[in-house]
Amino acid sequence: MSAKAADDKPMTKTTAKTTVKGEPKGAPKASAAKASTKAAAKAEPKAAPKAPAAKAAPKPRAKPTESQVETHVAATPATESGAGAPKAQRGSAAPAATNGALHGLHLRYRDEVAPALQKEFSYSNPMEVPRLAKIVVNIGLGEALTNAKALDAAVGDLAAITGQKPIVTRARRSIAQFRVRTGNPIGAKVTLRGQRMWDFMERLTRLALPRIRDFRGVPDKSFDGRGNYSLGLREQLAFPEIDYDKIDKLRGLEVSIVTTARTDEESKRLLQLLGMPFAS
Repeated sequence: MSAKAADDKPMTKTTAKTTVKGEPKGAPKASAAKASTKAAAKAEPKAAPKAPAAKAAPKPRAKPTESQVETHVAATPATESGAGAPKAQRGSAAPAATNGALHGLHLRYRDEVAPALQKEFSYSNPMEVPRLAKIVVNIGLGEALTNAKALDAAVGDLAAITGQKPIVTRARRSIAQFRVRTGNPIGAKVTLRGQRMWDFMERLTRLALPRIRDFRGVPDKSFDGRGNYSLGLREQLAFPEIDYDKIDKLRGLEVSIVTTARTDEESKRLLQLLGMPFAS
């Protein structure tokens, strides 16, 4: 067979597939575009980061003048509790009246009595100066065993006198002669400390004792040898807080003044300076 006849023969399926596989495939346009974009991005230099803007320096505040300070203080409203009042500057005088400030007999003790005692007895330490520790006001109620209302009346009178709720004292042991059993209420008492103690002491020496009929002073032999003093009153009407028309019966009471004095002499001098009227 000649060469021309061989060329004119139709191609079979095998030869057509071989021809198609042998031709190189062209790269897709999208991938070429991405590659060129990445190359261009790497070639370009990165922009330098922006420098932070410099903060403006704060302007110094001008100090207020004296006239401006006085005007501001005068315009500030003052409240009863002192919350709205301006704070006192260091070195300035403290206000005359503040919450928790000493007043009355307590202020007198600090300013007059304590320096006088320290000078008279030559105390080297100010803490050695005698002072009041507490005051105990007691009412005995033997009638409470038969009359339950007597206890309520005595508690009410004691609360009006001292300004503090009393506690009911009970028998610690049984006594057959007095028909007392353990736990029976036999009295009431109040223990005063702090400012209430000083207020009661002032009312006792200035109001209650001078109201006693034919009063000639309290005895000076009622000390216990350790600086404590006890005083008995025959009736509760000596105190102005008790109304004569509202009481059911006259009752006596006992006042025990406990001090930090070591001797009776120091305690007596302390009470004298506080206004206790001892009999001459």
